[in-house]
Amino acid sequence: MDHYYAVILAGGGGTRLWPMSRSDFPKQLLPLVEDTSMFRVSIERLAPLFPVEHIYVVTGERFADKMRADAPELPAENFIIEPEGRNTGPAAALAMAVITQRDPDATVALLTADHHITYKERFRAVLNCAFNVAQAGYIVTLGISPSMPSTGFGYIRRGELLSETGGFQVFHSLNFTEKPDPQTARQFLRSGEYSWNSGMFIWRADLAVREFKRQQPVIHDLMADYQPHIDTADATAKLAELWSRMPRVQLDTGVMEGAERIAVIPVDIGWSDIGSWDALFDVLDLDVDGNGFRGSSPNRVVVDTKNSLVYSDKLTVTIGVEDLVVVDTPDVLMICHKDRAQDVRKVVDLLRETEQDKYL
Repeated sequence: MDHYYAVILAGGGGTRLWPMSRSDFPKQLLPLVEDTSMFRVSIERLAPLFPVEHIYVVTGERFADKMRADAPELPAENFIIEPEGRNTGPAAALAMAVITQRDPDATVALLTADHHITYKERFRAVLNCAFNVAQAGYIVTLGISPSMPSTGFGYIRRGELLSETGGFQVFHSLNFTEKPDPQTARQFLRSGEYSWNSGMFIWRADLAVREFKRQQPVIHDLMADYQPHIDTADATAKLAELWSRMPRVQLDTGVMEGAERIAVIPVDIGWSDIGSWDALFDVLDLDVDGNGFRGSSPNRVVVDTKNSLVYSDKLTVTIGVEDLVVVDTPDVLMICHKDRAQDVRKVVDLLRETEQDKYL
């Protein structure tokens, strides 16, 4: 465990959870499911497995101070600040550059700050198993057992059984498929050969560097140029200079889909990607009529209301409605049908197009 590290990618914007999630206060800083922020919950979930010196955070300058305040136990140098968001590929490469500069023998779990995990002990157990498998030169991903033919997640096809370790089965991964159409998703579910891609990866840092060099040489070379400057006085300026040439690359499609020696561990950890209002609704405790509530106010009145989500800090009343999402903030009230929750992003785009940035 001396060389095991966790990296929390925490730079996303969370536009589908607008109007709660804003550009200066994104979803990972909100208490969406529990009483503390999703970022804070992520830190606490990892604390029994890692010393605080081995937990790193990648985020943007806009969020850094809030996250430092939310996790004061983490060393200041463990907050890795991106000059600008370039998607998950560069964020992961930057984290690997920093950690390998400090510990060339590191093995790293890449995680995110916006996942809800119900079974925390089981999560830590499977993570420990994944670290052991990674020592054999595999990139290990946690595969979530699909409960429905979702088109919102990527899928991983399982191949031969490699081993059984710590009570978990480890399979060779045959391929990744990014967000299939409904018919393909149904075929995947019926086959029983697929898991959802959780976006959590565990790999040796030296292997990560080799994969970036093979598949994303521009990212690799930029980080190789940056690495000698890490922990020096000119680190920030050098990173900003190099980052201006950094391409936008998603880790899953830009690296993992073409990676060699991928292993997948199928697991049920009560996992949810809290990326939209309907996803949040799915993990809340509901009343007898299927309604979910979040917000600081205990005052709410619901009459003949079913299957709805109300997120409000003041008295909110609903009468004779079904399947609604009601989100009330100091400057915005949003009401939408639950089936249209994914379209919140369109509202954000429209506000941006009409230059109403004060609401973003």
